[in-house]
Amino acid sequence: QVRIVEDGGGEVQPGDSLTLSCAASGSGRDITTMGWYRQAPGTQRELVASISETGVADYAESESVKGRFTISRDNAKNMIYLQMNSLKPEDTAVYYCRVESVSIHWGREGPFWGRGTQVTVAT
Repeated sequence: QVRIVEDGGGEVQPGDSLTLSCAASGSGRDITTMGWYRQAPGTQRELVASISETGVADYAESESVKGRFTISRDNAKNMIYLQMNSLKPEDTAVYYCRVESVSIHWGREGPFWGRGTQVTVAT
């Protein structure tokens, strides 16, 4: 099993910045792709950004986050970060960390999901 700990959510004003963090751990396995998804009330969970173990980042195809959000990774700590700038009310959602891994016994695993962290941007 992979343990996932998310942090950094909160309530902010439009135009503010927030940084989310996600730490993944699990014995006998390598953490591979990690990413952030978000889900607003009444909507489906959607990709915000993901990053491979080699640092290749992938962002949502829509223009909703491009140029404002940046994903980064610290492989030594199995952590990812989501720097969110110029936040808008439409960014309000629960943000979930998603993790894939490779077990030394079972091969590829996942995805595993964190419990989510709430980001609220005032209207």
